[in-house]
Amino acid sequence: MKEDNVVFLGFVVSADGVKVDEEKVAAIREWPSPKTVSEVRSFHGLAGFYRRFVRDFSTLAAPLTEVIKKEVGFKWEKAQEDAFQALKDRLTNAPVLILPDFLKTFEIECDASGIGIGAVLMQDKKPIAFFSEKLGGATLNYPTYDKELYALVRALQTWQHYLWPKEFVIHTDHESLKHLKGQQKLNKRHARWVEFIETFPYVIKYKKGKDNVVADALSRRYTLLSTLDAKLLGFEQIKDLYASDSDFAEIYKSCSKFAFGRYYRQDGFLFYENRLCVPNCSLRDLFVREAHGGGLMGHFGVAKTLQVMRDHFHWPHMIRDVERICSRCATCKQSKSKVQPHGLYTPLPIPSHPWTDISMDFVLGLPRTRTGKDSIFVIVDRLHGMPRTIVSDRDTKFLSYFWKTLWSKLGTKLLFSTTCHPQTDGQTEVVNRTLGTLLRALIKKNLKSWDECLPHIEFAYNHAVHSASKFSPFEIVYGFKPISPLDLMPLPLSERLSTDGKHKAETVRKIHEQARRNIEAKTKQYAQQANKGRKEVIFEVGDKVWIHLRKERFPAERKSKLMPRIDGPFEITRRINNNSYQIDLQDEPDLRTNPFQEGGDDMIMEEVARNLDQEAAGELVAEEEQLEPEEALEA
Repeated sequence: MKEDNVVFLGFVVSADGVKVDEEKVAAIREWPSPKTVSEVRSFHGLAGFYRRFVRDFSTLAAPLTEVIKKEVGFKWEKAQEDAFQALKDRLTNAPVLILPDFLKTFEIECDASGIGIGAVLMQDKKPIAFFSEKLGGATLNYPTYDKELYALVRALQTWQHYLWPKEFVIHTDHESLKHLKGQQKLNKRHARWVEFIETFPYVIKYKKGKDNVVADALSRRYTLLSTLDAKLLGFEQIKDLYASDSDFAEIYKSCSKFAFGRYYRQDGFLFYENRLCVPNCSLRDLFVREAHGGGLMGHFGVAKTLQVMRDHFHWPHMIRDVERICSRCATCKQSKSKVQPHGLYTPLPIPSHPWTDISMDFVLGLPRTRTGKDSIFVIVDRLHGMPRTIVSDRDTKFLSYFWKTLWSKLGTKLLFSTTCHPQTDGQTEVVNRTLGTLLRALIKKNLKSWDECLPHIEFAYNHAVHSASKFSPFEIVYGFKPISPLDLMPLPLSERLSTDGKHKAETVRKIHEQARRNIEAKTKQYAQQANKGRKEVIFEVGDKVWIHLRKERFPAERKSKLMPRIDGPFEITRRINNNSYQIDLQDEPDLRTNPFQEGGDDMIMEEVARNLDQEAAGELVAEEEQLEPEEALEA
């Protein structure tokens, strides 16, 4: 015959839950009143083993606890006898504790008395476990509010393994606790407790009496959230507009029962593939403005804004609306400037994996913030660990013994970018230029808070689709797109959101391969455009060349208007590549010997400097470069 329960470590476990072993109940029922401290301690130990079945156990057992304290002596009076009989009654009539169901909502009720605190963990109004603790020392002198809050903290600490994964309800009869999240000023003890409580996904329900229905807490909360969503985004009116919309009325009607081509209905909304169809109404402009200039978007141009929109929405001629709104954006007009590229295009090799090749730069000269910051250290993953190669401008910081030693210890090989050739370390310079634009767009007039905007700027940049790779940096690294405000809508999940590790790894690998192909195609296309009308001149070792210095590159003793601006001829001693050479300057000790760029033009600093509104936030400049030769002219 199959047993429907099992005795395990003093408990009886069945399909109904957990209860006290009947043999132990019989022993408790027949236990005589104690005559010594030792007998009190024995009963207290047995009763304490089943304290999870008794609500407010510590408060009930407080008179017995006083007896078993050291050096107090045995004292059995009416208070002790009443507590003894009450515990016997509670234990012999202990409820069956149900087993937790993690698909249901947990509920907690907490309370505090003058000498103890207690709590019960429930589901469907049935107890799962009881908790109690006798107050002593400093806790005994807490005010009522502190005792109630302490009871909640101790209950959460006891049952945190049940409560962390899913939202639960806290019932309290102390009215001030229902305003827990809204308190502005907290003392140190309250701040510590609230910080711990806020790690849990809870809802507080003030319980005036036993008539309150527990489930009402969750239902009211989610009703409120739905109302807020509707007021903010107006999704409900989208459903009402489909039937009369000139773009989607016929399609919406055709999808009443089955999908129509790539269109289908879901919860009353019309979708094209996995994109929400938006009827012709003011919401179209609202969504475009959010995709273009929302707090996490960054005021990117038409192409990037259109890509964001096409990931979420669908309507005919969307590009016209995007172009119209982007062209009328006052922030973009004030913040952006056009900088034409100069010099021959010499790209770095295209990396095959994220975080294997990075480039870096400094942005200095920013307004000092309230926290004392005035610079930005920009690091760009060239596909986006520890890098194999790092590309930097030849700043003194990177050429210093400290940096060289550090990178050597880390096993990193420094690839120095050629001076005055923006495309060589182009990724960092482009990021610097974009950084200036984003700073101007987001900080507005609050100049001393630009450091607070950097997390938003980082998100905006990593969220935007790159014109070369056709993917966002975030997607290349993680295999899916980050959640933005536009994602907080009833859209079907992307197929890329897979919990299968092998499938995700394959998805990321395909993204890397496609990104590499896209970058190669874009690089080839850009090189063809950049090198139009330009003749490549290749020098050999031993050739004689002249070098041209701008006035800011002159040695200190020279006068720019009176002295020649070219020097040489000098002999080429080494060819770095077809555009960069090392020359012999032994006769000119006041000039530095470093690789220099043929046909280069020092646009890096000028481009970055123009990227911050001088009138609003001062100049945004990169770290000053070393004095060195600039151009190579054929002798």
